[in-house]
Amino acid sequence: MATNVLEINAERLWDSLERSAEIGRFRDVGLRRLALSSEDKEMRDLFVGWVREAGCTVEVDRLGNIFARRAGSDPSLPPVAIGSHLDTQICGGRYDGILGVLCGLEVVRTLNDRGLATKRGIEVICWTNEEGARFSPPMMGSMAFAKVLPLETVLSTTDDSGVTVSQALDAIGYAGPAPLGQRAFDAYLELHIEQAPVLDRDGCDIGIVVGGYKTQALRLTISGDTGHAGGTPMAMRRNALVGAGYVIAAVNDIGLAYAVDEGRTTTTRIESFPNLPGTYAEQVRLTIDFRHIDAARFEAMRRDVDAAIAAAAKKANVDIDVAEGWSWGTELFAPECIELLKSTARELGLPYREMRSQAGHDAYAVATMAPTAMIFTPCHQGISHNVNEAIELARSVPGANLLLNAAVARANR
Repeated sequence: MATNVLEINAERLWDSLERSAEIGRFRDVGLRRLALSSEDKEMRDLFVGWVREAGCTVEVDRLGNIFARRAGSDPSLPPVAIGSHLDTQICGGRYDGILGVLCGLEVVRTLNDRGLATKRGIEVICWTNEEGARFSPPMMGSMAFAKVLPLETVLSTTDDSGVTVSQALDAIGYAGPAPLGQRAFDAYLELHIEQAPVLDRDGCDIGIVVGGYKTQALRLTISGDTGHAGGTPMAMRRNALVGAGYVIAAVNDIGLAYAVDEGRTTTTRIESFPNLPGTYAEQVRLTIDFRHIDAARFEAMRRDVDAAIAAAAKKANVDIDVAEGWSWGTELFAPECIELLKSTARELGLPYREMRSQAGHDAYAVATMAPTAMIFTPCHQGISHNVNEAIELARSVPGANLLLNAAVARANR
């Protein structure tokens, strides 16, 4: 670390992470803090209390996105925003999203410690339902903010219990008065654990994200006929679950075939009706996604997936309807923000590597409306969306210090 630069209070950051880890604790070491749940409310309330104690003003929009602003000396200028999310997966870890939000808080606290003003304000954001674990799709709050998703569609989306996003926001008191998507940012920076093993494996503590993997989700509705599991002759059956099985196996095989050059395929969700013993399935719904770093290879994967779905329908004698779900990865982060991170890292003497993100992040949505860049920090063995997700404080501090100094440099330019 060079001299005469800003450094976060590492122990305070860790204390904040540990306090967060008490809310929604799951299987002792992990978290279950689903979007707009009572646990999410408790964490939101804690975060709002922290940022207000740090002197920030707080606004909440109609989707519960929280904006905590440390004022700049020129209030006419849009702020530099730092954001991520505080909700988790159903078997989630302590750091996915959370590290990014709390590093944003630590930026504000550090500036307060030093009594430093910035020309532009610093705005720390908590986005609603990044994970998509309760309400689908993921990145719901940021995508609606960026007008990628219509507000009314999002508000009417239901969870598995039939509760709408609108009802859940009302229940926890976070259906805010601020209009959606009418805030301007000078720039948006997001720090996140990598969620892959590259940094951990290579012993590098900072990844500067220059783009993402092209990603597409598909929602499949597989329709057949229900019938008796014993009495119906095999040749007469139109078992939707069998069709789903063929799709699942074929999609996984496609992922294995493309894995040599960083392809990924996943079946993430299956719903079967009537889902009872003694009868075979009339309808199955599947969610699959596929990803690739190379655009041409991604298109080849899409052709292979489409062919596999058609073959599965024919083999199982079922109908398969395909609807496109969420997609991301095509947006490029702003060269000016990427260069800001690189030059700041060099000035601080912090080694880094350029990376592409294999996962989706709120930054993808924000990148459609403001100059954006991301910082990755290591997580142990790349484990994420798992209660065993783990980080080392010492390996997270360099990225946090890069975030701090880059945000201040951008805010003062």
